[in-house]
Amino acid sequence: MKTFTPLILAISAQAARLPGFLGPRDEDNTWFTCPASIPETCTSSSISNTCCFESQNGVIVQTQYWDYKPSTGPVEEFTLRGLWPYQCDGTSVQYCDNSLNVNTDDVETIVGTQFDDQDLLDDMKKYWTSNDLTGSSLWAYEYNKHGSCIGTEHPQCWGDNFEPNENIYEYFRKAVALYASYPTFQYLKSAQIVPSSTQTYTYDQILEAIKSNVNGIVPLIKCDSNGALHQVGYYHHFIGPLIVQDYIQIDSLATTNCPSTGIKFLPKASS
Repeated sequence: MKTFTPLILAISAQAARLPGFLGPRDEDNTWFTCPASIPETCTSSSISNTCCFESQNGVIVQTQYWDYKPSTGPVEEFTLRGLWPYQCDGTSVQYCDNSLNVNTDDVETIVGTQFDDQDLLDDMKKYWTSNDLTGSSLWAYEYNKHGSCIGTEHPQCWGDNFEPNENIYEYFRKAVALYASYPTFQYLKSAQIVPSSTQTYTYDQILEAIKSNVNGIVPLIKCDSNGALHQVGYYHHFIGPLIVQDYIQIDSLATTNCPSTGIKFLPKASS
């Protein structure tokens, strides 16, 4: 089974604040003009530089799915669904700027050829899949729907050395990196919560298994119409441009739809 690089694994959810590892690229980058002390998103309304501070959509959610029928992804992994921005009150934002949209046919070329990141593309193919959309169709859909709403990622914020499509590539790279820092299946397995056709679990069992690995932060846990575990979301504020990846974990702003008892964690069906 392929594992993520130590650099990505080091950005683990064991700390309440996930430190950024990627700073501005060079002296021409707009971000070097940001104030020395930038507040956490959703804590200030006085900063007007939207390249330094995400003033509108200051919540980022790393969303994972457990698709069991039809199944997708490795049998012992939740799959990556997306990196979703929200307003500070938890209101969803979608399709914010059609001028930033990426064509489905261009995604693999951008990641694998233009930015020569075959490792990232391989991870996307393995972990970023779903049972309703696949491959480039899913990735373009996620970027156009959600990535276009991250203001600090807009091309005008990148400075003179911006390379076309760099904002698109970086959205995918950050989404995979943050996903890798939350090995949800392992959190559950370590608490003896494993897929079963007969065993059921309580909401509190699932919640505590995850919370104990993320500093007590409450994730969003959702079930499908069968009462089966289907989705987990990890909520964050962040500091500075999103590319710096200076995340601060916060409790979910949404409530679970799962029952308190009898939650199924169904095995992924054989293909």
